[in-house]
Amino acid sequence: MLTTSASKTALANVRVFDGQRLSEPRTVVIDGRVIGTDPTGAREIDASGAVLLPGLIDAHVHLHGPQTLEQLASWGVTTGLDMATWPAELVASLRKATGFADFRTAGLPAIGPGGGHAHIPGMPEHAIIRTAKDARNHVAARVEEGADYIKGMAEAPGDGGPDQESLRALVEAARAHGKRTVIHAATTGAFTAAVASGADFITHIPVDGITATDVAKMKEAGQIAVPTLTMMEAVLAGRAPITGPLKSVADLHAAGVEILAGTDANSQPGAPANIEHGQSIHHELELLVQAGLSPAQALRAATILPAHAFGLTDRGGIEPGLRADLVLIDANPLVDITATRKIRAIWCAGQPVAPPQPAE
Repeated sequence: MLTTSASKTALANVRVFDGQRLSEPRTVVIDGRVIGTDPTGAREIDASGAVLLPGLIDAHVHLHGPQTLEQLASWGVTTGLDMATWPAELVASLRKATGFADFRTAGLPAIGPGGGHAHIPGMPEHAIIRTAKDARNHVAARVEEGADYIKGMAEAPGDGGPDQESLRALVEAARAHGKRTVIHAATTGAFTAAVASGADFITHIPVDGITATDVAKMKEAGQIAVPTLTMMEAVLAGRAPITGPLKSVADLHAAGVEILAGTDANSQPGAPANIEHGQSIHHELELLVQAGLSPAQALRAATILPAHAFGLTDRGGIEPGLRADLVLIDANPLVDITATRKIRAIWCAGQPVAPPQPAE
């Protein structure tokens, strides 16, 4: 007589998103923390044709405590790419959290002496870089703290951000340490500076647009965009529609620039807007589709593409040996991207997570 394993679950009759399309109904085995192959002894769940997605990856979040990781996971975001959390002791404590979303982090960002970020409550003085030497020291300190990549804040010339030499030094020092770089750029001038820095990723889409020259340079350099349309929409709320940022994303997409789904989710005092963790990734997918990505492309922007771009080789898809980060939904997101909100079940590294409760 066979017995069932508490750590093994077989999801029968699921249609699996493979990065392009949905499979015919089949069985996916959750074996401990990873996706397995042998359903023998597994507890079986009949999904009745529901859709199974890889766990979603939000490529721009801000962490504030374990509750942030819990909230991300409850909406199917099984990995958050944090773009500024400090001090290092807080990051270390969050790395010990279990049963919630996983994360990677930039730790403390590099900022200029006069930009808006210098006035964020709690921002330490040593975040400021004024010279190329400061930039190199900043990278060395973040690497010592265990940062997974380096974040810098670009501003338009004259707006108080790091100068171009310092930004380039930041990128070069990060590469010397084997780290990727993400540069924040919220205005057209800042975006041009971020592109010129040679950074791997540029996050945000300026509300005042980006130039065709910068789009072409990003494509040529292989730089990746994280538009955070949800944040840009919130910044424009009550003032203007999001037409401009949507067009910029359409231009990047048409040029072949890789685009990742990131929301800028945060509850930071002094931020331009507070964006809900977890729930916002579903709106970001909807906005990417509005900008011209197909639903499949939008889903790739929140799964396999960020996994590959940030070197997370153990996730982003549904294949044997990968982390069992999974989201089971009740409708077809390739027909209607809003279907990602219809969550039936979630697993983070094989651990079930309670999905959001329907609004009454």
